[in-house]
Amino acid sequence: MHALLVAQNADETAVLSLVLQRAGLTVARADVLEPILQTGPEKPVDFIVLAPKEGPPVAQVRRLRSQSQVPLVIVSSRIDEETHIDLLEAGADLIVPRPFSARLLITQIRSLMRRTEDVSFFTVPTLTVAGLTLDPATRTVQVEDRPPRRLTHLEFRLLHTLMIHRGQVLPTEVLVEHVWGYTGEGDRDLVRGLVSRLRAKVEVDPRAPRYVTTSPGVGYSFDPQD
Repeated sequence: MHALLVAQNADETAVLSLVLQRAGLTVARADVLEPILQTGPEKPVDFIVLAPKEGPPVAQVRRLRSQSQVPLVIVSSRIDEETHIDLLEAGADLIVPRPFSARLLITQIRSLMRRTEDVSFFTVPTLTVAGLTLDPATRTVQVEDRPPRRLTHLEFRLLHTLMIHRGQVLPTEVLVEHVWGYTGEGDRDLVRGLVSRLRAKVEVDPRAPRYVTTSPGVGYSFDPQD
């Protein structure tokens, strides 16, 4: 698998390159993202890490997500909760604050890779509930007569997890373990951002969700009425 690392600090670039290599990825490096957004990378990319010197790259994350759904990790200086949420809702999969543990980051990247790698879902049955059909073979979701929408790996895992536990409120830490593959304490923002992206694809009105509902302070559930 091939990773793109966009970073400006030479020392941090060296550390992050080693982290990605230890996680099992080959690494291409770039100083800035803009030329890549305009022309695309030289070879297909399976994983992206952005490590800007200053400022949270919310706009860059949005542009990346308009072109690619590969796992996206942001390495950032300390940011406030609102900015953290903005990055996750823009499409980042993981926010890593500086200073970071290289050992922990290797484990997180491996977990993210396991949860997002292309695997066959042909042995998983199609699920249909209350007009919503989740097709594992094509990783698409269709709501009533609307056109099918393709899901990212993480969106698929989240929706599939909620659907097979229909009627149960799943705590956020349980969802993190099922979807991302590591202990989820303190990762409410991680789940919130993914839920927001999923609702945009399955809900007629994401502000008044029918399928993916919130239990404040607890977690999320899937229990629409037929």
